Amino acid sequence: MAVGVYEKCKRYIESHTAEKAAPSFLPKHLYPAITISRQTGAGAKPVCEKLIEILDEYSAPENVSWAYFDKNLIEKVLDDHNMPEQIKDFMYETKYNHVNAAVNELLGLKPAEWTIIHKTTDTILQLARMGNVIIVGRGANIITSKLKNTFHIRLIASLEKRIEHMMDLMGFNEKEAAAYIKEDDENRKKYFKSYFNVDIEDPLLYHMIVNTDLLTHDGAAYLIAEAVVQKFSHLFPQFSH
Repeated sequence: MAVGVYEKCKRYIESHTAEKAAPSFLPKHLYPAITISRQTGAGAKPVCEKLIEILDEYSAPENVSWAYFDKNLIEKVLDDHNMPEQIKDFMYETKYNHVNAAVNELLGLKPAEWTIIHKTTDTILQLARMGNVIIVGRGANIITSKLKNTFHIRLIASLEKRIEHMMDLMGFNEKEAAAYIKEDDENRKKYFKSYFNVDIEDPLLYHMIVNTDLLTHDGAAYLIAEAVVQKFSHLFPQFSH
């Protein structure tokens, strides 16, 4: 039976926690951490699901497994820092709004924005240092840019294809899908600019930009996996020539 994403993430955290608790713990390798930035509707979820499957197979000789964190990253941050469940909705990058943030902070409805960003950053760095992980969104490529074990991906697609994908995924009509994509993308751009002072579309922030118009989601996943193998070839000796 296939293991669900939540269960895989839970096992991933538990296994790494157990390893670090062992007196003899000493990492044999610094395993890769992949960050995924995406345009809304470019297919991050199916690409990541297939990528996990491929990388688990590639990493089988080392007896390690991969996990990916997307929306469940927020639950991880809340758990790591004992933050109340009620602030979950404030933590999505697509919910960014300076005015609302200021009002909520003044009214004491949530922690200061920079407190949330700091704690999210801390959790992302912890996950990246563990390795064998895919982290989607939240500026993870910027946060982990100084780590040597990271590989940064940007998924893009035409607006037409993204609208089609969101109609299938969310049950939107064409107008609703277009509006959702526009708002989501704009909020992500604001999030990156406000907290990291960078343009999310800057190609120099990524090792690879993948156009899912021109590849199937599975094809995109295989392309990314092959690039990861090339960059971290010492961890995949079975592919050495």
